[in-house]
Amino acid sequence: MGPCESDQFCDHYLLESENASLYDLVRFLLSSTSETSRFIHRRNKEKDDFWRRWYIFNSLLAQKLLLYWGKPLVQVGHMLELWLNLLSQNGGFLVLLSNLLKGNVVWPDRSSATFTSVLGNLDQRVELDKNIRPENPKYNASLAMMASKLAYENEAFVQTTIKDQWRMEYLGFYNFWNDYMGKVSTQAMMFQDTRVQPNLIVVAFRGTSPFDPVAWQTDVDLSWFKLEGVGKIHAGFFKALGRQKGKGWPKEIQEGSKQPQYAYYVIRQRLREILEKNESAKFILTGHSLGGALAILFVTVLAMHEEELLLNRLEGVYTFGQPRVGDKQLGDYMKEKLKEYNVRHLRYVYCHDMVPRIPYDDEANLFFEHWGPCIYYNSFYKGKVRYEEPNKNYFSLLWAIPKYLNAAWELNRSFLIPYILGPDYEESWLMKMIRVVGLVFPGLAAHCPQDYVNATRLGCGC
Repeated sequence: MGPCESDQFCDHYLLESENASLYDLVRFLLSSTSETSRFIHRRNKEKDDFWRRWYIFNSLLAQKLLLYWGKPLVQVGHMLELWLNLLSQNGGFLVLLSNLLKGNVVWPDRSSATFTSVLGNLDQRVELDKNIRPENPKYNASLAMMASKLAYENEAFVQTTIKDQWRMEYLGFYNFWNDYMGKVSTQAMMFQDTRVQPNLIVVAFRGTSPFDPVAWQTDVDLSWFKLEGVGKIHAGFFKALGRQKGKGWPKEIQEGSKQPQYAYYVIRQRLREILEKNESAKFILTGHSLGGALAILFVTVLAMHEEELLLNRLEGVYTFGQPRVGDKQLGDYMKEKLKEYNVRHLRYVYCHDMVPRIPYDDEANLFFEHWGPCIYYNSFYKGKVRYEEPNKNYFSLLWAIPKYLNAAWELNRSFLIPYILGPDYEESWLMKMIRVVGLVFPGLAAHCPQDYVNATRLGCGC
């Protein structure tokens, strides 16, 4: 049994918010000597300084609020989605009123191929850009971004889009188990582009849906695991990918109809089967937001397990608005592995998107930092390869004025862009509303798929 396979060989700092009262959290914030064994599990017993306690306090508090408000958040999301789909499927507000009076309203079916998510209503584009052909250097990135966006939709919508509009082979839509939460927390889809030679298999992980408390709990969990020879890794993302309680990451697990479906193991097995049958095929991993974190950590576990067959067939990892997932040691480990197997890792960041700038990169108190090239796009969709995006931690007084000015420009641009670039770039009224919210919280609208789709279509191939 290797160091990556069992909890007993891993250093860790695990947070369990459900076991902590608000009083416990306040005591922990104010005093490093407070009792924390009920809600913080760690091997290293060193005391936390104030700023580290501040980060942990906010993580635990956010998790508790999500546990308490999770159901209302889901209900709000369901009502908003229902309203948006009522409007779209009935031809707008005035037609909806007319249909109500006539008694022939089209009622949306949440599981149908015509029902779109909130993010799908923000950016309603589904078709691939016909100007970006497979021979174009931008093709894989553009396809990866559209796949990352499509991953937010329901299975029927995903399958219909891939088969009927993209004319590709649909390979599956999955809901995966989280052993630590005791529930399904992770979604992913797979398809194969048979139009290109060699064939390209795409694995796209779903990111954080705006009204999904389970995904938000994964994001705000600042727990970590430290694997010997690998580094420290964001525990929330690792748990969502398929880490098992008490077992860690065994190389193989028993499979069966009654066994939980863990993301890493199911996708790995599916890839093995497909690639063994198609000896020339390659595959890419992708995801937006949380999905991007899961994509790069999937490669991390492949490297830990020395999965040479898959690593040699992996063309690249394309992440969009990806948060930080680990420490410098993990970055060094992954840069070496990616170089060894000639795997590209392209981390796309649009302008002032806040998510790539979290968790906080504070070497003295937290360990998180990015690695690999950052493909950074400004608000004119001009791309540049950088080591790190500007204003790497988002919260900076020096960047406050530029961020607010840029948010105002993005709102104005949303009205101008269809006249400059054509109707394919017209923004929905809902996206314009998010741009307005961005005037108060700059960087929020920048995280939406809209700008990442634009960047991969209009920007350089990089």
